[in-house]
Amino acid sequence: MTVHHHPLANGLSTDHPVPGLPFVDDSHIPLDEGPEAIEAVGRNQGEGMWGRFDRNRRSGGWRAFTTDPLNHDLGWSVRYHPDHGRTVLLMRDDDTSTLHSFWDGDQLLFRAGGYWWNGTDWYRPGQVWDPVEQDYERRNARAAVTVSAADMLDRRADPAAAFIAMVTDLDPWASAQGNWQSHLALWAGQRGKRKDALPLERCVVDVTTPELSGAQLLGVPEMAELGGITASTLRAYISRSNSEVPQPQAVVGGRDQWARAVADDWVEARRRSRDGVRTTMSAGDPDRLSKGASEVRDHFSADFQSLLWDRPDVRKRWILRARNENSVREVSDSLAWTVAVSLDRILPAHLLGPAVESAVLHDFTDAIALDAGVQARPKGRPQGKEWVHLYLTTPIAKMLDWFVRHHPESAHHYIGEITREAHTRWEVPAAETLHTLKQALSMDGKLSKEELETFFDLLTPQAKDE
Repeated sequence: MTVHHHPLANGLSTDHPVPGLPFVDDSHIPLDEGPEAIEAVGRNQGEGMWGRFDRNRRSGGWRAFTTDPLNHDLGWSVRYHPDHGRTVLLMRDDDTSTLHSFWDGDQLLFRAGGYWWNGTDWYRPGQVWDPVEQDYERRNARAAVTVSAADMLDRRADPAAAFIAMVTDLDPWASAQGNWQSHLALWAGQRGKRKDALPLERCVVDVTTPELSGAQLLGVPEMAELGGITASTLRAYISRSNSEVPQPQAVVGGRDQWARAVADDWVEARRRSRDGVRTTMSAGDPDRLSKGASEVRDHFSADFQSLLWDRPDVRKRWILRARNENSVREVSDSLAWTVAVSLDRILPAHLLGPAVESAVLHDFTDAIALDAGVQARPKGRPQGKEWVHLYLTTPIAKMLDWFVRHHPESAHHYIGEITREAHTRWEVPAAETLHTLKQALSMDGKLSKEELETFFDLLTPQAKDE
């Protein structure tokens, strides 16, 4: 969950200002009237304008965004939580929907290049995918301390030296001018106008953690070295806005800097990615092939060497006068035949068969559970076994089709096993099982209608004489 959004300014009505950003008057946005009113500002109001709101069911809060009615290049993102108040950010209009999607969860606010807060704890940017939870792993920021607005205000702050910008005059590329604490003090002085404004002690401004100390920050060369790539490659990733590269935690002297903990998570995420797994499992192979693929290559390399060189009748075709289209075609056919008769070495039928059988029966289990649920409804179908809901999902149907086309004799056996098992478990008639499989292959497979008819005729039980 690498967050690449870049707020331009804080709304004056925000409870959680982003440090370093100017404060902008947001009084022309109906923030106190609820998310529907915010959405209505931009939704279908004109070309290039849009708005949206969604409820956050777990927290009881909401989030909304809208194009600014005065400057259509800009937009407002708003997140409200019943206990933690609201965040109001001015952004480029194209970025509001991205942040809106990231706010669909526990992430109340983001700081320091993707560190996020859920109301109690701080976490590092989510990068390592958890396949069980189907979400990024939550990794706590070590010894994190929340910095409030009250913590940041000091006597040196001078509200008179600060200003509240107007959206029509804002320079999107400029940060708050002068001492930001002065701007914060001016913002704090305006909060008495809001009845529901959070106390300054509860207004979150920043996070501090040993992970973000200067000694823990890495530049592009160190970051690239950890990732096993060159610095120029990493810079190319960054210039292309590669979503796998985390946001920097700081910019020092115009140079991006990452926390070592974030960099370590990035390295781990790269190792667990598709490319990372492929690289790890092909380590040592000159062609970067997986172990299984290299075994296939070595097997056919030996076969082809034997065919092309060890057999005198073939080797003589290398003589210049013997090189012609027909000769090459004969050799090509021989090589292709070698591959075709070796299918079982590539994907053994005795291993594929049970896997296909289990997958088909798994689909049947889901189908029959769905069928039972329909029958259980008060206005559902009449009770009784009407096996009209059996089905195969598309990937399973395509795998079964591949099995039938490449190993028809083995597929014949395992389809028989599927038919028997469906009857044993659920009393599904054999004809219904075969009809379901045949229909699935006709929709998602590559066999012709005639080929399907021929194959399933070999599976259909003969009618018994009465």
